[in-house]
Amino acid sequence: MKEYVMGNGAIALGALSAGVNLVAGYPGTPSSEIIETISKYPHEGLHLEWSINEKAAMEVAAAAAYSGARSLVTMKQVGLNVASDPLMSLAYVGVKGGMVIVSADDPGPISSQTEQDTRRFADFARIPVFDPSTPEEAFSMIQDAFVYSEKYHTPVLFRPTTRVDHAYGAIEYDSDFRPHEYEGFVKDSSKWVIFPRLSYNNHGMIEKRNITIGEDFSVNRYNSISLGKKVYGADILKSETAAGRKAVVATGVSHSYTKEILKDHPDVRLIKISTPYPFPKDFALRALTDIDEVMVFEELSPYVEEQLLKLAGENHLPVKILGKLTGHVPHNGELGTNLIAGILKEYLGIETKDTRIDTSDAPSLPVRPPVLCAGCPHRASFYAVKLAMKGKKTVYCGDIGCYTLGNAKPLDMCDTCLCMGAGITMAQGFYHTDKDTHCFAFVGDSTFFASGMTGVVNAVYNEANITLCVLDNSTTAMTGHQPHPGTGRNMMGNVVDKISIVKILEGIGLKKIITVDPLDLEAAVGAVRECDEETGVKAIIFKSPCIAISKPAGKCEISNKCINCKKCIRELGCPALITVDGNTVIDQALCTGCGLCSQVCPVNAIS
Repeated sequence: MKEYVMGNGAIALGALSAGVNLVAGYPGTPSSEIIETISKYPHEGLHLEWSINEKAAMEVAAAAAYSGARSLVTMKQVGLNVASDPLMSLAYVGVKGGMVIVSADDPGPISSQTEQDTRRFADFARIPVFDPSTPEEAFSMIQDAFVYSEKYHTPVLFRPTTRVDHAYGAIEYDSDFRPHEYEGFVKDSSKWVIFPRLSYNNHGMIEKRNITIGEDFSVNRYNSISLGKKVYGADILKSETAAGRKAVVATGVSHSYTKEILKDHPDVRLIKISTPYPFPKDFALRALTDIDEVMVFEELSPYVEEQLLKLAGENHLPVKILGKLTGHVPHNGELGTNLIAGILKEYLGIETKDTRIDTSDAPSLPVRPPVLCAGCPHRASFYAVKLAMKGKKTVYCGDIGCYTLGNAKPLDMCDTCLCMGAGITMAQGFYHTDKDTHCFAFVGDSTFFASGMTGVVNAVYNEANITLCVLDNSTTAMTGHQPHPGTGRNMMGNVVDKISIVKILEGIGLKKIITVDPLDLEAAVGAVRECDEETGVKAIIFKSPCIAISKPAGKCEISNKCINCKKCIRELGCPALITVDGNTVIDQALCTGCGLCSQVCPVNAIS
């Protein structure tokens, strides 16, 4: 069967083709569609789950791999930080069945806190990493990753970037997916129970093993040398590949960009490195034969550039390595065809085509800053807190999710945002260092389950005085409306018991918990004031469904009573509230009929 699919879909189909037995992950752009794609294809005999966080997913998958099953873990790059505790130990213990960890990097960043590079993590953890350049390559490469994992008894990292995840390609596959047959878990405490002696012995084994993997990678089919449109494998270096004294090294999607530019320049050697760790030294040495200068293109850090510098030094190669460290290639952000073309024009002295479209005569695009959707209940929650706490000394600790957009004016209700779950614990730090401050922590329902609960326990145990605001919209909205433990369904398609946030908070020891509809402004403001008067840890559950899963029943309208004071616009910042010819108007295409603006209007002109 042949199908045109997204890169994440290609990864999913590759895993299914490899006979994966268990898939676990936590949603995060740009990786979310992998698990969602698997759920849409026949997957009998496969366990599929959205875990409560990446650490849980890693541990679930590790047990499957201990049993000899093939397991896949999916997350975005910052999720790997959450999963690093089990991963670092897992690297020492090893696996029996193939275990592949997809950590999708986000150059830009487009939807992340950081531009961290998973290749660095592979080096740190001493486990192999694959770096696909296209969706088509990702499909076949992830199947090889399972083989390498089993061959060397190690978890393997798989590092696509956003433009590979969200690009499309034609994938040909056998739709008769068959789960991998496995032995099952065999008890052996000398292997599966990590102790200092085991770690000591396995550390030495890992370092020796990685030399062997580096040699294996030196003949890996995904490492190649191109001259124009001709491609030579990693294990072949013909005399004609020595044309020209300058070369270009590219990794991941940067190779796709560079290949497009150099396809008509057969005199320039394009070296592709798709297995950056353990570094394929023998291949790189062959590829650099008779080369005087190399330009390196990679996202995000200069990892391959540093490996080439080390290799050149160790082998006394008279080759100059150019890239990020020399200032030729930017450290931050995505690379792209036009950016690389400009660098190659200077480096090689060649003419390159500018693929940009001339937009000089086009009208300017309207300014569209990221804002909460029209009718989003989070807007009402933030506004209720803002009204209730007006004139008081406050700090508002935000978190990761749609509600981070509460920082935008006119709401301006997010003073800090660090990482998932940090809002709850940071509010405690602000309280302990300034007890006169009214400290609020905002967290979404999905994030509460992922990383919020321990922070609440910490607050109760250490006697903090904070108000927890759980913005419960009954979904994981920011990453595509995935289910979570509070929704009552899972990725196996089963209806399960909803886990109650209120009962969890009661079990932790909170005495004051109020559930309120944020779209009832008077009640919401009252709930905030009531909680703020209490000492200790208290919680407000702002419960109202995301407008993307609960369609509106009507629209709001402005009557002729409007005095055009624009208070609704100034106070709420709802994108459905606009001005036309100086008059306040409701955009009927955007309005969801939430009614918040009608409660703000001083003359009751909105209904």
